[in-house]
Amino acid sequence: MGSCSPHPPGLWGMPPEMLNKLPGYDPDVQKNRAEARQIMHTLGYSLDNHLKIKVTVRDIPYYRDPAVILIDQLKQVYVDGELEPVDTTNFFPKMMRKDYSVGLNLQGAADPDQTFPQLYGCSPEFNRNNYRNPEVEELIRWQSSEADQEKRKQLVWQIERKLAEDDARPIIFYSRDGTCRQPHVKGLTLMVNSIFNGWRMEDVWLDK
Repeated sequence: MGSCSPHPPGLWGMPPEMLNKLPGYDPDVQKNRAEARQIMHTLGYSLDNHLKIKVTVRDIPYYRDPAVILIDQLKQVYVDGELEPVDTTNFFPKMMRKDYSVGLNLQGAADPDQTFPQLYGCSPEFNRNNYRNPEVEELIRWQSSEADQEKRKQLVWQIERKLAEDDARPIIFYSRDGTCRQPHVKGLTLMVNSIFNGWRMEDVWLDK
């Protein structure tokens, strides 16, 4: 899990025994919620005094649905979230202006060379929350140049650990998607372990 696709279908996902040791990934949900409520108590919030926020999302179903789940979960730790759906034409400019308190966005959990530099590098446009960690930046470059896949996995998991410790763009929700096609569609090569698709339609033909 983490920023890469969950294990076992995800090639780069952390093993459960490692993942469970990361901040926020303890499988004991009630323990996690109790710890979160204790943090909220230290900040002055309680059962009778909730923090009120807006959760900003694109106004399309597959953005709104996980946002509703997030809002429901936040209620357990004294946070009242109000859903703020925004038309797509305004959503991304709003994100770039940092005009939100909590923004929920979807990201592809593909190969680390797609995910890490784009979302956690020190300068890319898609690093919406301006996360900056030179140590993580160096690890991103290092894993990219590592030819041994097992060694690269260790570096990827080291990055995942740092991201969890830094609370950088917390991962809220995972989805699984599939691509359906008619039997007479030939030559279509789909990406593996990614929501991205090459769409090399010059190689596609219909057998009918």
